[in-house]
Order: sequence, then structure tokens, then C-alpha cells
Amino acid sequence: MGILKQVGQYLFIVKKDPDYKPNSFTKAMHGINRISILLFIVAMIILAVKLIRS
Repeated sequence: MGILKQVGQYLFIVKKDPDYKPNSFTKAMHGINRISILLFIVAMIILAVKLIRS
């Protein structure tokens, strides 16, 4: 599985595999990964805006 496809699945951009049945630990891991990816994207946007303004 490609990295971009995984990121798309974490952020609900790409449909998930219907045959995959996650357990509670996997659901928690994906939730934490989703939060960290979103925070990283927000931080990159803030850094880009600061660089453009200065």
C-alpha cells in the first residue's frame, strides 16, 4: 500500500478496504495517526504563512 493512499485513508479522502476488520488497538492507533497528520499539516501551513509574510 502506498504512503499517499494510507494518508488518504487516515483523513477519510480515500475509501477504506471493505475486507479489513480493525480491532480496538488498531482503531486507537489510526485515531492518533489522524490527529498527528492533521497537526503536522496545520504546522506546515503556519510555517509557510510566516515565511511568506516576513
